[in-house]
Amino acid sequence: MQEILETTRDVVEKSSQVRIDHQALARFSRNLLGPDRKVPPWDNYHHFYDGGEDTVFYLLVLDSINFCFWPPPGKARWEIEYESKRLSGYYALAATLKLALKSGAPINRADYLAELPGRGLKEMLGGQGELQLLDRRLDILHELGKALLREYGGKATRLVEAAGNSAIALARLLAEKLASFRDIATYQGHRTFFYKRAQIFAADLYGAFAGKKWGNFRDIDSLTSFADYKLPQVLRQLGVLCYAPALAQKVDHMELIEAGSPEEIEIRANTVWAVELIRQQLEQMGKKLKAYEIDWILWNLGQEEDFRVKPYHRTVSIFY
Repeated sequence: MQEILETTRDVVEKSSQVRIDHQALARFSRNLLGPDRKVPPWDNYHHFYDGGEDTVFYLLVLDSINFCFWPPPGKARWEIEYESKRLSGYYALAATLKLALKSGAPINRADYLAELPGRGLKEMLGGQGELQLLDRRLDILHELGKALLREYGGKATRLVEAAGNSAIALARLLAEKLASFRDIATYQGHRTFFYKRAQIFAADLYGAFAGKKWGNFRDIDSLTSFADYKLPQVLRQLGVLCYAPALAQKVDHMELIEAGSPEEIEIRANTVWAVELIRQQLEQMGKKLKAYEIDWILWNLGQEEDFRVKPYHRTVSIFY
């Protein structure tokens, strides 16, 4: 998305706490040329998929509350049991919503979401440990349900169709209609766009439907990476992102970094641009990968222990 690349580039050029190491970036780009670095396929194990409208609704609910899975200090992380396995984080959310839908919970109905009680959400998510910002997640689902009822006849598919097969238009539409998707920060007096979860919804539709039906977007290659807390952790481990000593100490000691602070915005903006530069280098070397595909590769690396040597930055936010 042009507004994301333009405004994050401005942050990158002015950054004082975060920088991109171009030599490390080039090394990683060359590594992606190898046959072992493939784009992860869409995951139907954790996600619900029926090929129809319920899948669209499920993904919209999932991406509406897809944020902040790390536990508050002194608390156990939220986990669920799924097919005799313990899951946490995003996988836990995807799987527990899948189980809820398959068991008959009407999370595919806008009127249900609009009036969902807090106790109902907690029981639906289940699990053990603490999932942060549960009240905010509830507010977001209320907002989503009401917006769908008010403007789209209660149907998630109508919202998607209103974007006219454009992933970019869909991300912008979500940010326009739903405050919870309006992922915009202010850096040195200027707006910086990220639209992390709005873009993820478009990419998830594309992945789930294999580029067909509600995932048929003519401009899917215009999406940027999705600036969260896992990608910068991986990029830092690779040496691509470098933090100033004061910021490195904060991150390594798991101190909270305020949402909207210059440090946080610099981490996210440099993440977006690091992925864009990787994409550009790969293209020059004859390998075309979309930014979201590089994002998926990096995110999956982040599930490996080798890329958890240093912590990710802690920011309490509904945007990632």
